[in-house]
Amino acid sequence: MKLIRFGNAGEEKPGIQLPDGTNLDISAFGEDYNENFFGTGGISRLKAWLSTAQPTCPVVKPGTRLGPPTTRPSKIICIGLNYSDHAKESNMTLPPEPVIFFKATSAYVGPNDDLIIPRNSQKTDWEVELAVVIGKKASYVEEKDALDHVAGYVLHNDYSERAFQLERSGQWVKGKSCDTFAPMGPFIATQDEIKDLDNMRLWLTYNGKMMQDGNTKNLVYKVPFLIHYVSQFMTLLPGDIISTGTPAGVGMGQKPESIYIRSGDVIELGIDGLGSSRQVAK
Repeated sequence: MKLIRFGNAGEEKPGIQLPDGTNLDISAFGEDYNENFFGTGGISRLKAWLSTAQPTCPVVKPGTRLGPPTTRPSKIICIGLNYSDHAKESNMTLPPEPVIFFKATSAYVGPNDDLIIPRNSQKTDWEVELAVVIGKKASYVEEKDALDHVAGYVLHNDYSERAFQLERSGQWVKGKSCDTFAPMGPFIATQDEIKDLDNMRLWLTYNGKMMQDGNTKNLVYKVPFLIHYVSQFMTLLPGDIISTGTPAGVGMGQKPESIYIRSGDVIELGIDGLGSSRQVAK
């Protein structure tokens, strides 16, 4: 299934996207995509409910805003420098263990919402990433069992303000957590929708020019290991999100000089099987 949420910001309703791209309102199911839904077998319940109720679900009017595809998670965990080419362009050494940082959940927005450049920003940058939505509580999970704890996968643009991130005490979370810096969606694809997790193209364009064009086969640390690793340090709750890192092509790494986002710029991105999104900088 492809899970969506739609409607005005703060008033989103749950829905699904059909294979032909039609969006259906499943409000009558009576649950939103939150910790309780994912942690109590909600995907299976929804599938069973749709087997009889789908013909009665209203069609969402085309052009309706898509919101973040889950309610606000307890945490957004990001993995840094997880593609060797991105580490190289950032002039950073490939880490011997995954680099973990957090993104404030207040940065979480819909896939096509405007990017608001933060006050005093000079170095706002883009990063297309594959993100994982946790479906079952995970603590000290073995790598071989890790995918049993996944609800699905989602497209994420891990926006970063590089001066805040790297030039002000080196505290990455400051450059990652500004409002609108975590657009996700258009939908969560459940595991059965993804044919090959280790061979998914991910791409991003800046004002129509291709800047990032990578593949998950080049992840340094793969999804099962990341879930295992993170779960050694914290409990992952249903609905939590792990963003797995970005390939080369970010603005900071451009030659002969870096490129950063300005008001009016358009960023588009996508991942095989996870759709695409578009943000306009304001």
